[in-house]
Amino acid sequence: MELREFTIPFVGLKEGKHNFSFALENKFFEYFEYEDFHKTELEGKLTLHKKASFLELHFDVRGKVLLSCDVSTELFNHTVETNFDLIVKFGTSNDADPDEILMIPEGSYQINVAQHFYEMVVLSLPLKKVHPGIRNGTLKNDILSKLEQLAPQNKKSDTHKDPRWEKLKSLL
Repeated sequence: MELREFTIPFVGLKEGKHNFSFALENKFFEYFEYEDFHKTELEGKLTLHKKASFLELHFDVRGKVLLSCDVSTELFNHTVETNFDLIVKFGTSNDADPDEILMIPEGSYQINVAQHFYEMVVLSLPLKKVHPGIRNGTLKNDILSKLEQLAPQNKKSDTHKDPRWEKLKSLL
């Protein structure tokens, strides 16, 4: 299975802008063996601007995904709003090509954009997924209570300063 609905035959298109829309659901991410989403409600839009010697692609993804918090394991909705521009040229690939330029063989008649949508969404996610309730202090659960109990207590007072730091400060 190659996600055929993401394959765009550009050979038959006239020069100018063409719009495409895709539903990016759990099955889409399961194809790439990415299972961090519990539920997805994403819409991917692609504007293909066909020119005489190259293609300009503008990807746009909007929606939300249901994630597990890395701290509390609670589920929460994370808003995804991301976009990406790609230029498709025809010829041989060069290792020095920037990420925004894709070289495809001369004579190609279609392009599959699934990998680009996948990478856009996954790279737009934060490295540490934290429930918004933790940030604003409204989330209460057993894990957070236990973490607060086990947090190191700072019992050092300002009167017990380390003399080594004072010596270093005098060097300044």
